[in-house]
Order: sequence, then C-alpha cells, then structure tokens
Amino acid sequence: MERFEEVNKSYTVAEAIREAQRCLLCKVPQCQKGCPVSNKIPEWIAELGKGNFGNAIKIIRERSNLPAVCGRVCAKERQCEGHCILNKKGEHIHIGKLERFVADFDADAGLDHENVPEKNKGKVAVIGSGPAGLTIAADLARKGYAVEVYEMEEEAGGVLLYGIPEYRLPKEVVRREVRSLEALGVAIHCNVTIGVDYTVDDLFAMGFDAIFIGTGAGLPLPLPTEGMDAAGVCQALHFLRKVQLYNSGHIDRKEVIVGDGDVVFVIGGGNTAMDSARTALRMGSKEVTVVYRRTLEKMRALRSEYEEALEEGVRFLWESNVVKVNAGEGSSLRSLIIETNGVEKEYPADHLIQAVGSAPAARIVSTTEGIDVDGRGYVLTREMPYGMTSREGVFAGGDVSDRPATVVHAMSDAKKVAQGIDQYVSALKLMQAIRK
Repeated sequence: MERFEEVNKSYTVAEAIREAQRCLLCKVPQCQKGCPVSNKIPEWIAELGKGNFGNAIKIIRERSNLPAVCGRVCAKERQCEGHCILNKKGEHIHIGKLERFVADFDADAGLDHENVPEKNKGKVAVIGSGPAGLTIAADLARKGYAVEVYEMEEEAGGVLLYGIPEYRLPKEVVRREVRSLEALGVAIHCNVTIGVDYTVDDLFAMGFDAIFIGTGAGLPLPLPTEGMDAAGVCQALHFLRKVQLYNSGHIDRKEVIVGDGDVVFVIGGGNTAMDSARTALRMGSKEVTVVYRRTLEKMRALRSEYEEALEEGVRFLWESNVVKVNAGEGSSLRSLIIETNGVEKEYPADHLIQAVGSAPAARIVSTTEGIDVDGRGYVLTREMPYGMTSREGVFAGGDVSDRPATVVHAMSDAKKVAQGIDQYVSALKLMQAIRK
C-alpha cells in the first residue's frame, strides 16, 4: 500500500489558519457562485481564520454532506478556486485544502455532533451508495425520514470507494463519511443487488414510501475497434475496482492482472483515464501511455491531474486513436495499431485500459414496470417533483440519469432530488390522512 499513500498532504493547524487569513472575505463571493452546492465559503473560512474549527464545520455541513471527500477530489480549479478573485494574480485561496483540513480536524477531534431527529416522516429506500445516494440518505435522515441504503458491493461508498484511487481519496475517509451517515440513523445493507435479490416492487411491498435509484453508470461503452475482445483489454472502472479490492485484502494480486513490468496503454482524456494510468504505474507497470483523440487544451481531465501524471512518468499520445488491437497466443494482447495525425504505427502492448465513458446497467429498469429510459439507457426524470421517474414514487439522480459529471455535481443534483422526495412523501402522507 506504500505506493498508494495520499499524494497531496493536508495543512497543519498553523498553515490552515494562515491560508484562511489570506481570504478577502468578499461581499459578493465569486467562489461561492462557482460551487455547485453553493457552499458558504467565505463564512466558514472566516471562522477557520479565527481558529473556530467547530463553527467552520457546522457552516460547511449546511451545504456539503461530504466535505472530506469534496476537499480532495472536487474540480476546484474549475469551480470555487477558479472563481476566486485572487486567481487573477495566480494567488487563489486553496479552498479545497482548507475544506479537507476542517473536515479531517473535526473527525479527529469529534467537534461536530448532530442531533438525530425522530424518524416519523416516512420511509425511503436508496439504491446505491455513491455520492448521490449518500447525499440523499443524509439529507432525508436529517429531515426525519427512516432511510435504508442498498449496496451491491461488500462496502458502501460506490465510486468513492471503488472508482477513485487511494492516493487521491484514502478509503478510510470514505468509510468515515459512511459511519457519519449511520450515526444519523441510516441503515446500510451491503451485498444486496436490487434487480436480482429484490425488485423495486419488493421494496414497495416492504413499506417504503419512495425509492431512489442512484446506481451510477458502470457499464462500459463498446468501442468499434477491431480486436477489442482480446483478453488484455479491460474497462477502467473494472480495473480500479480490482485494485481497491486487492488493496483491501479481498482478492489476490494475480486477479488485478495489470502491472509487474507490463506495457500499458489507456484510451481516454478524462480524470478516470489519469487515475487508471497512474494506478497502473503504482501496480508496477514498466511503461504507461495515454492515447487521446484530441489535444491537451481540449482534454477533459483537470490540468493538475495531467501534470501529476506527467510528473510520475505517464506518457501521452495526442490526436491519436487506437484503430486495431492485435491478439497473441490465447487471445492475449500483443500490440496496438495507433493512428496519429493520419499515420499508423504498431506499438507492443500487454494491456489496454478503456476509459472513454459508460452507461447505466439495466437490471433495475428491466425488472420494474413503468420506468422510462432514453435511447442510451439513462433514466428519464421530471422537474416536479424533481427527480421522479415515470413510475410514481420512484426517483433517480446522479449518473444514472445522465446529469452530473463530478462528485459535487452529483451531490448538488441529489439535494434537489431529496427535496422532491420530501415533497412527494409529504403529499402522499397528507392524502392518506385525508382518506382516513
């Protein structure tokens, strides 16, 4: 696990206070406008600058359910920090690093103790425990709902646990956030797959008033490239999940496959491609190259993620496409034909990791009557109540409905869905009371 130690270290108390005191505390804070969940950034930074850490975390938690996570993996350079007025001088406040400091300090010191409200407003099932599911569960639990989360994996956390590498987001941080959710009275059921073990109809029969689908989009999109069925080709999220299971002691090293002197190529230009490339190096790969069809300027990954990958030794082929995969004995990968600026060249390769997008799995929709999807399999939802599908009482959000792009966007969307669920269940209970 040494190779997976967190790359970006936290502030000390003195460093955090000094950084907070640099904030101009703008009356019209652009940083807050740049935050998808409208975090009251100047307010909690002012408290931090005074050493009032307890006040700071309380203000943060008014809008953010996962501050220790967001402080580490948010696209800060495009959101809060990118909008900071000091950014014009290249001296923006390091908001993300301050947020994670406050969250970590709170967890270590036990500053934040929430009162658990009585669960008397209704009963809600949440399918999936990624950022959208965790946010829905926390918001509704705070409103007085009895919430139960159903997760197909052995641990809760979804993409936060299985899709983002340890060196960017330590898994103990995710587990800590899950424990905070349980402290709010949320019940979490792992190793349960909805659509297999239970259907949506089963959940309604169990007494749930509403159901939220937050299962993400983990089904790889197929590429029309010859030879992509070779044994050495794998999907990025599958690879990252295997590495996490290995690091947690759940599977043997040989099940990860990639690494130990291999030559690896990664297709894609997003943060998942950067995560896959850097993780492949950490697993012992001799050489890792990212193949991207566009230029650096048009890359979807954060520039900071690219620069760290470059520093660690990842190579890049710009304006390039894999046009053919050549298999060797037993269908194992032998080489790739890559086209760059119209010129094709053969490259020896042991593995190819595909990080070019995914779609939702169909197991819930296929076992449930009345949930409409679009032509790509994404669940269709309405505006009133926000997030409800074509099936009454069933809501969806996050990647499964093709809205968010990052953890904090998933949280922002989920907060609106939580309001929609609250409106729906409140109306439902009122109608039931009238009928009585």
